[in-house]
Amino acid sequence: MKKKIIILVCFIIVLAGVLFFIINKNSEDKNDKNTLKEVKVAEVAHTIFYAPAYAAISKGYFEDEGIKINLTLTAGADKVTAAVLSGDVDVGFCGSEATIYVYNSGEKDYLVNFARLTKKDGSFLVSRKKYDNFKLEDLKGKTVIPGRKGGVPYMTLEYVIKQKGLTPGKDLTLDDSIKFDLMASAFTSGSADYVTLFEPTASNIEKLGKGYIVASVGKESGEIPYTAYFAKKSYIENNETTIQNFTNAIYKGQKWVKEHTAKEIAEAIQSFFPDTDIELLATAIQSYKDIDAWNETPVLKQESFDKLQEVMSSAGELKVKAPYDKIINNKYAQEVTK
Repeated sequence: MKKKIIILVCFIIVLAGVLFFIINKNSEDKNDKNTLKEVKVAEVAHTIFYAPAYAAISKGYFEDEGIKINLTLTAGADKVTAAVLSGDVDVGFCGSEATIYVYNSGEKDYLVNFARLTKKDGSFLVSRKKYDNFKLEDLKGKTVIPGRKGGVPYMTLEYVIKQKGLTPGKDLTLDDSIKFDLMASAFTSGSADYVTLFEPTASNIEKLGKGYIVASVGKESGEIPYTAYFAKKSYIENNETTIQNFTNAIYKGQKWVKEHTAKEIAEAIQSFFPDTDIELLATAIQSYKDIDAWNETPVLKQESFDKLQEVMSSAGELKVKAPYDKIINNKYAQEVTK
């Protein structure tokens, strides 16, 4: 009898210990979630082109790094930079050309790029007409909707067109009167002969039979620092741990996307594109894999940055080149890739 009582007491003690551990663990998890640092991020567009970032969010990499992402769509690079400069958001995400404009404007607390996501133009040229063997030279005499003049999509398209011996304004028309978020609807409503669109919009238009994808601008242009994360110089200096953790999460997303199939990536990020079916998502993702659109690491190399400024100069949008060592900070990207 005494032995049974001892066994029962031991069992109760063990059970109490297990319950205490579970309750304490749940409490710790709750506290961990409550102590995540919120980082407000403004993205210039919502596109599959940014799959590594969405994967980093959906796979919980930011939370693993102690960060809660508050993501908002802020259409237009000029609006993204304005939101960061005003302090409405902490981190901006758009083309690095926007940070060059800010630096050259004389802003003292200028914007600094710290993590690069993509390395090629992510837009696709969509035609109203179906081609068996499209060439960029076929744009002669036509009208294209390329986005805002001075933005990377416009300048990159202009750059590749010039490489083919065509002169915008003379050999073809680039209609920059239409806002970025209205380009697809303008095209399907009958404006222009061509439009440049990101995925999944380009594939959606093709699926509806209202256009045909005929070329990848990124494949034609080669490597360029198309989109990167940036913050005010002062924010980075005062939040180094957060910037490092943010960069760590982005790198994890980049690695995960590189190591997984288009279908697996589509499944991971489908919640960001609820109106797009999984098969179309996978097709669009494969299109970006095929042109090697995503950077393998968050590092933004100087030769790539120089190519961007070359494109800007060619477009007549850059009179003075910005110093690489001022608006590019690879410290955090290099730390995570050691």
